[in-house]
Amino acid sequence: MPVDRSHIRVKAMLLAPSADGCSHLVSCFAPTSENRLGYHRLAGGSVEVGETHRETIIREVDEELGASILDLTYLGMIENIFRYNGELGHEIVALHSGTLDPAPADEGGTLTESDGSLARIVWRPFDDADVPVPLYPSGAKAWISGPLARIGDPYAS
Repeated sequence: MPVDRSHIRVKAMLLAPSADGCSHLVSCFAPTSENRLGYHRLAGGSVEVGETHRETIIREVDEELGASILDLTYLGMIENIFRYNGELGHEIVALHSGTLDPAPADEGGTLTESDGSLARIVWRPFDDADVPVPLYPSGAKAWISGPLARIGDPYAS
């Protein structure tokens, strides 16, 4: 079923560090007209009516990865305005951090999308200057400046 992008969507996503603190988990998506190499996205999904963003990220991680989240911490909100195959999209994302239990394998992992399809997951380095595939939501980059321990208010001086 195609996604209706005619309204602003509310989502919750997770910045999940690896055990060594050098990378974080992302799902991999196919090329689009805007991203010929595809794109990476943080784990998570849409908030359902009557559900808090905290409840959403717990549910989504369980559904997608079969994992729970340890030390779940709310980081902040990101407004994400983007194009997907030429179509304008707009979402408000509640960004959280936390450790996955169990952690996905270092290689070969997948997550299950809401439509039942599988998406490949990889550990993307926090220092991703050499990674040609963009990360979404793009506003998450402001929170990623090295090991997760250094993540804080991106607007603090």
